[in-house]
Amino acid sequence: MFQHLQPAPADPILGLMARFREDPRPDRIDLGVGVFRDADGRTPIMRAVRSAEQLRFAEEDSKVYQGMAGDPAFNVAIGELALGPLAATLADRVGVVQTPGGTAALRVAADLIHTARPGARIWLADPSWDNHAAVVRAAGLQVERYPYLDPSRTGLRAEAMLAALRAVPAGDAVLLQASCHNPSGVDIPAAVWAEVAETAVRGGFLPIIDMAYQGLGDGLDEDAAGLRMLAARVPELLLALSCSKNFGLYRERTGALAVLTETGPQTRATLSVLLQGVRNAYSMPPAHGAALVARILTRPALRLDWADELAGMRAHIGHMRDGLAEQLAARGLDLAYLRHQRGMFSFLNVPVAAIARLREEQGIYLLDSGRINLAGLSDVHLDRVASALQPLLAV
Repeated sequence: MFQHLQPAPADPILGLMARFREDPRPDRIDLGVGVFRDADGRTPIMRAVRSAEQLRFAEEDSKVYQGMAGDPAFNVAIGELALGPLAATLADRVGVVQTPGGTAALRVAADLIHTARPGARIWLADPSWDNHAAVVRAAGLQVERYPYLDPSRTGLRAEAMLAALRAVPAGDAVLLQASCHNPSGVDIPAAVWAEVAETAVRGGFLPIIDMAYQGLGDGLDEDAAGLRMLAARVPELLLALSCSKNFGLYRERTGALAVLTETGPQTRATLSVLLQGVRNAYSMPPAHGAALVARILTRPALRLDWADELAGMRAHIGHMRDGLAEQLAARGLDLAYLRHQRGMFSFLNVPVAAIARLREEQGIYLLDSGRINLAGLSDVHLDRVASALQPLLAV
């Protein structure tokens, strides 16, 4: 059966992770893979997560199945974190299911769209996260693109984006990142979110919001402002959530998909179809990460500790953005845009061949696209990284 199969190409991000791990140089620097590292270069377990684990081990008395929708307490808590005060207002119209990470939430969303409207197309930003298109196509849907970044890859083409969205046919879906845009760090401002919401209502497309970095941009509420603006106005919406970055639960695969429809009965019917797909795909999500998040978000002391540590992570990313911009400015390069963008990622306009040389000669790893993970930097790296980048950016 398998004799004709050829090796699949490596995923650009996971493939880079493997190459980094195989590199024997002790001073290598990973600025490609999207994980947060603290000032000591570690990705530690967050304090509140550690405390929640201790509570869970003390309190858990069974390993029985939880069901296809996952942990009910997690579903309520993560929905409230995302939607804020709107969670109560929209309670009858919103349903949440736990998924094995944000990627699974996106795949379940795409499968749901394919079931509801097989000919629907999914419109992605140009550029978007590398895996978005693959997930959509794997569900049997066609990918289209709308303009997002300006030619310098440092700012938003707001008018071009809005013009493209106005032309999206009713019944198609548009995927938008809530904040901390991956791969560019260029976010949608409030005024443009308002236009997007109005366009969705008038045009009839379905918004899919991918929120993987809530709290790592400007704050928990600030990073969800665009999502909430849409949810308050549109009749239908899908929301994919990830706890990998803001809870540090990368390997625990903790995510959720929220569904908003026009009525309570419609939401319940939609969830029944969605869960049928879940049953056919993975049956039910893993319990551990969701149990931790539920405890953190529902116990005031844990939630306060988590929010405080998350604020420190956000500040560290901002400090690294400022630090790299300052180091490059001292070398005669103006990359002030790094200060104004948000989240873990930005683009550096470095040729692919030069990025390969950075890896081979200096042990500094970036994606071939030029995406840099600012959250992978620390103060001890800034001078070395800036010195390595200076001749490449000055070309």
